[in-house]
Amino acid sequence: MNRRLSVCCRITAGVVGTFLVNGIVPAHGGPCTERIAQFEQAVRESGTGPMAPQTVGAQLDRQPTPASMKRAERRARAAFAAVMARAKRFDARGDRAGCERALARARAMYNM
Repeated sequence: MNRRLSVCCRITAGVVGTFLVNGIVPAHGGPCTERIAQFEQAVRESGTGPMAPQTVGAQLDRQPTPASMKRAERRARAAFAAVMARAKRFDARGDRAGCERALARARAMYNM
């Protein structure tokens, strides 16, 4: 089971997030803008993709199919994009605490 989990995580982690912002930081950013930019830069440099929690199916001694892997990768990318969008909304509103919580969640998706 650990081997399958490892393979699943490596494949998922190997997908580069094409949804990331180009790293452009607005001149009049919020309280968290610089931290968001630093995190996005670290993600780009890592060359990996976000990870999602292990599914029940993966724990039932089933081999993942290419289609199930693609679905998992899409879901992980979509979840990460949503978390980053939330962080940016909090930042735009000047909500440092909300932005930091969202960034912490995003870091957890990348094991950073």
